[in-house]
Amino acid sequence: MLCVPTANKPGSHRQRVDGVTLQRAWPWVCFYGLGAMIPSRLFSARLRLLEGMGRWTPSTQAVLGPGWLLPQHASPRLLSVSCADGAKHQEPRRKKLLSEKQLKRHFVDHRRVLVRGGRGGDGVSCFHSEPRKEFGGPDGGDGGNGGHVILRVDQQVKSLASVLSRYQGFDGEDGGRKNCFGRNGALLYIRVPLGTLVKEGHEVVADLSHPGDEYVAALGGAGGKGNRFFLANDNRAPVTCTPGQPGQERVLFLELKTVAHAGMVGFPNAGKSSLLRAISNAKPTVASYPFTTLNPHVGIVHYEDHQQIAVADIPGLVRGAHRNRGLGCAFLRHVERCRFLLFVVDLSVPEPWTQVEDLKYELEKYEEGLSARPHAIVANKVDLPEARARLPRLQARLGQKAIALSAATGENLEELLLRLKDLHEEHVANELARGRQPLRW
Repeated sequence: MLCVPTANKPGSHRQRVDGVTLQRAWPWVCFYGLGAMIPSRLFSARLRLLEGMGRWTPSTQAVLGPGWLLPQHASPRLLSVSCADGAKHQEPRRKKLLSEKQLKRHFVDHRRVLVRGGRGGDGVSCFHSEPRKEFGGPDGGDGGNGGHVILRVDQQVKSLASVLSRYQGFDGEDGGRKNCFGRNGALLYIRVPLGTLVKEGHEVVADLSHPGDEYVAALGGAGGKGNRFFLANDNRAPVTCTPGQPGQERVLFLELKTVAHAGMVGFPNAGKSSLLRAISNAKPTVASYPFTTLNPHVGIVHYEDHQQIAVADIPGLVRGAHRNRGLGCAFLRHVERCRFLLFVVDLSVPEPWTQVEDLKYELEKYEEGLSARPHAIVANKVDLPEARARLPRLQARLGQKAIALSAATGENLEELLLRLKDLHEEHVANELARGRQPLRW
């Protein structure tokens, strides 16, 4: 029933119109069949909006005053819209939640994870029951083992953003009658990217640097024993059964180190992202301001003989990066997994040869021997007149040949691709000579 206030005048009045009894009750007008209370000003406004839309007749389902008429085909939904609109504006604003697609855009290279194996199922204590078999003996089955939690490398995963902070393994089922053992808990796999380092405290317990690598993060608990297990010559009717054991619980720290064949190292705004877009299908953000790249990007360079070389775009480094200045050591560790390096130099700045010296100094301070890895020097932005004039002096200062190119116009990219292939072939030969399998993409 819907009650609508019509006036502040007390009292009641009845009137018979066309054989229908109408009641005017103050201060409410009652409608049967509706479940809300609407002020009279909203109801009268709704009636005024509907004037002229149809023939107006008294309704047999309403008890109204003499001056109130209802449309013949009025809908209760029209009467509740104004109330719904008012309630909508009164709701407090909530923070808009990020979609799953937006969450995956954030690059996460470290994660603290609590893993717990599944609990084992309980054993059962029962005895065999069958007609004409009085002493059937114990037939309680053992409980199933709990499921393990396993870290598995998946090359489709690029960061640790999809890894949750807590995982619980599947529990084993309890034992049953007639010597039925419970089912073991299913294995729980956690997909992690290639190059994930697993630490427990300050100790490295696993290095998942090859496709398909797995590591058992937490063991499942053992299942309990049923009373059938305790059957012996001196105990023909055991009633003892044991509960399942809880799973192993560990706190692990996952750290991602980008795995790639080549790593492009350079100062901010040197053109590393533009160069990666020019030689591969990767689409890192490119802009005319420093620190455009905040996350490492890996692009795949394809050759005619179906050879693939992975090139990583490391975010820009600054002087003092080994002391955690700028982006700091958060991205210097991504250089560790690169087999050879590409030092990208900006030819448009004065004295570009100092950039190579500073980059090697930062790498050497971070890890000894890192700057001595096989490398090539790439002089970018050669399309600018002032940059082309500095190229001979750069060659003389470095004492080695620099690959002069332009990532914006595509000038001399072929020389870089050939040099990149030579460095990769040298790396493969060295790995095979040491009896190790080289990284494949």
